[in-house]
Amino acid sequence: RGPGASRARHPGGKLGANTTVSHFPWATLPSPAAPDSSLERLHFLCPMSPQLMPLLRLQHAHVSVYRELFIIWKSEISSLFLCLVMEYNDESFQKVIEKKRETRTVIDSEWMQNVLGQVLDALEYLHQLDIIHRNLKPSNIALVSTNHCKLQDLSSHALMTDKAKWNIRAEEDPFQKSWMAPEALNFSFSQKSDIWSLGCIILDMVSCSFINRVEAMHLRKSIRSVPEGLTGVLQTMEEKKIPDVETFRSLLPLMLQINPSERITVRDVIHITFVNSNFRSSSVTLTLHQQVVPAFVTDLLLESNVASILEVMQNFSSRPEVQLRAMKRLLRMPDDQLGLPWPMELVEALIAIMKQHERILDIQLCACSLLLRSLGQALAQDPAAEMPSDSSVISVLLSSTWSHPESEQLVVMVYSLLTVLSSQESASEKLQKAGLFEHILEHLSTFSTNRDICINGLSLLWALMVDAIIVNKAPLEKAPVLIAEVLAAYPMDAEMAEAGCAVFWLLSLLGCIREHQFEDVAALFLRSVRLCQDRVPLVNKAYRGLASLAKVSELAALQVVVPEEGGSGLDLIQETYQLYKDDPEVVENICALLAHLTSYSENPPFVQSNSSLCELVSYAETVLLRLEATTPPSSAGGQSALP
Repeated sequence: RGPGASRARHPGGKLGANTTVSHFPWATLPSPAAPDSSLERLHFLCPMSPQLMPLLRLQHAHVSVYRELFIIWKSEISSLFLCLVMEYNDESFQKVIEKKRETRTVIDSEWMQNVLGQVLDALEYLHQLDIIHRNLKPSNIALVSTNHCKLQDLSSHALMTDKAKWNIRAEEDPFQKSWMAPEALNFSFSQKSDIWSLGCIILDMVSCSFINRVEAMHLRKSIRSVPEGLTGVLQTMEEKKIPDVETFRSLLPLMLQINPSERITVRDVIHITFVNSNFRSSSVTLTLHQQVVPAFVTDLLLESNVASILEVMQNFSSRPEVQLRAMKRLLRMPDDQLGLPWPMELVEALIAIMKQHERILDIQLCACSLLLRSLGQALAQDPAAEMPSDSSVISVLLSSTWSHPESEQLVVMVYSLLTVLSSQESASEKLQKAGLFEHILEHLSTFSTNRDICINGLSLLWALMVDAIIVNKAPLEKAPVLIAEVLAAYPMDAEMAEAGCAVFWLLSLLGCIREHQFEDVAALFLRSVRLCQDRVPLVNKAYRGLASLAKVSELAALQVVVPEEGGSGLDLIQETYQLYKDDPEVVENICALLAHLTSYSENPPFVQSNSSLCELVSYAETVLLRLEATTPPSSAGGQSALP
């Protein structure tokens, strides 16, 4: 919901129970023809949608995120509307403040500390992801239950910078803009803008027992230009002995500085309230600020076997410093002491730790290292071993990377783990539905200079696509360009070339390579084979990819036969054949390519003019006959499965 938006509650049905839909008028339509995929259509109809997509990925106990975005047409006014679906909760901080204001009573100190901790936890989470709320006010902090709140109505730059809609909404609700930071009135938003708004919320909560609604609004507006107005309210709070007044006297002036650069950060607010004072909160993240368990005590507890260490971890589950030292102790233990592979109960225990301490990067890294070590051992001993592939595990791993978008090391580890999990039946579909294709492609673009991310990303793409039912091909249509850029960045890297050829082959089979890309991809296959003919897996995948492209495109076939810098593809085929003429799989893939090349003419001139190739085609036919003779007949009439 933003300037000019309207909101409707949907009690059930398709959108689900307790959801609210905000409608944003969208009048400007681009002129080109609309793309095919649903996501591209959304971007086409509403250019602001890419800014809103990150809001769909948020996962936090105290953030009420958008569930869905879609476009509707209102024929009555001939206008498009962008609709944002989010959770709906009837209660909010605003209602709590109004009830206390009516009775002129003070808000309970213990309750306020608890919910303030939750708000700070949520806001810190958003700011770590470089997401600004932009519309923070009491009515946008929902009460899911008496002691559980959620930030709601997150906005974006595009929704908060339409001046016409902004002015209309401000006239409809004179209180609307009073929560905004001074700079936000000029459409300049930053994390410090959220700090100002939160400061206004705290000010309203602690003063509602002696300041009425209109007076509070005028106070919020006046302190934008006359900060001294805050002094009198703080003095009155002290006179009326408002709980925790000393903390608020030191906190609010730092949050309500007119100059954004002079305002404190959300981390500073946490430090002032939950470290330097006696505030308490149920928020998990705030356990970071408790007094830590002394290292010598932790080390003493951890000087034992694996079972004892895991027991310590369970008994101190809320203490991140204990979890971290325990996992580092386990990582130092040799395999024979560690008792690998662990049973799934212990693996699930690590997943639980990752979920509980999601915001602590070191814990995520250590847990992923232990999981890779354990699952790797399990697969080494039994390739059919059971892996934890349920959606909650996948969700924890993906959420971990979203919580730490700057950690390239974590991305590599999570991709390695997801590659292991994708070997399980049905896991690939779960990962696809979790948006992993888009996730990988985004990282290939963002971290193209990180070789490990590129290699692991391509390997995971392969694992998700091979022998799997592709739920939605639309994201993969963007893959060819990104993968070509990655391979161009590592022109002499044989391992990267092999991973790239594997994915390109599957993309060609799925029809995700567009016609105008056929020649470039065919050239890439040929270049990869020239780079490393000694890598049999690369050779096989490259020739399978070339055969797949030549089957549907004469342009791709010409790319193989027409000489270019580096030599003709036909010469390369002959070289490969001479190297691997005793390898049935390589010869079979070469034969498949030749069959498609020769299909474009009954008597192809390039075959007639090349005696060596004529000999190769003839020999290929002999090899195929020999392979057919040695291949067991299939259930379908005893026909060979070879092309």
